[in-house]
Amino acid sequence: MSDTIVLIPARLSSTRLPGKPLAEIGGAPMIVHVMRKALMAQVGDVVVATDSEAVAAAVEKAGGRAVMTRADHVSGSDRIYEALQALDPEHRIKTVVNVQGDLPTLDPADIQAALQPLADAAVDIATLAAEIRDPAELTNPNVVKVTGETVAPGRLRATAFSRADASGPGPHYHHIGLYVYRRAALARFVKLPPSANERREKLEQLRALDAGMRIDVAVVASVPLGVDTPQELAKARQILKT
Repeated sequence: MSDTIVLIPARLSSTRLPGKPLAEIGGAPMIVHVMRKALMAQVGDVVVATDSEAVAAAVEKAGGRAVMTRADHVSGSDRIYEALQALDPEHRIKTVVNVQGDLPTLDPADIQAALQPLADAAVDIATLAAEIRDPAELTNPNVVKVTGETVAPGRLRATAFSRADASGPGPHYHHIGLYVYRRAALARFVKLPPSANERREKLEQLRALDAGMRIDVAVVASVPLGVDTPQELAKARQILKT
């Protein structure tokens, strides 16, 4: 067993796009596309953590591996922690990559890039961002912006995440919701209560910052398409078709 695992949380119910993990894109369910991108990254074992037997069956039909988790988890982080405990009770796994199940256009190289900040022993959690080049994103509350201090070329130490308008001189960065946890950091994180900043911004990563955990950001070239609506699903189908 590798000491790194990629866990993909996949909850079947979705308010804006019911049945999202099983939405067909180019002849395969979306969750299968994400799983394949994670396998292409070749950073460790890949397992889908789901509350749906239909999702598990789709993953296994495509040659992948799935583990069943409770249906009442509030977040993907809680779901992958349950899966991790079930898959590795001996604690052989040291690094956990949380890849959202609605990123079918994710570049496997970006998964590899997200692991790099953990080479620094002071980093608890690593994540991704891309420089904002579309001015409309600066004022879009659906775009989460990350700010921080540069600690190395192409790497920031995060100091804030926000949906508010980006202001001041750039560059400004669009946060990408892929996380790499040290196992101990994930165990600590899921036991923390939501912080006031997290509740205000509805951003889970602020809980970690508010608790004094260090999050470093690898800067990559572009933002993968997140699929939350029928319109975004149609766009993903077109991207993967071409």
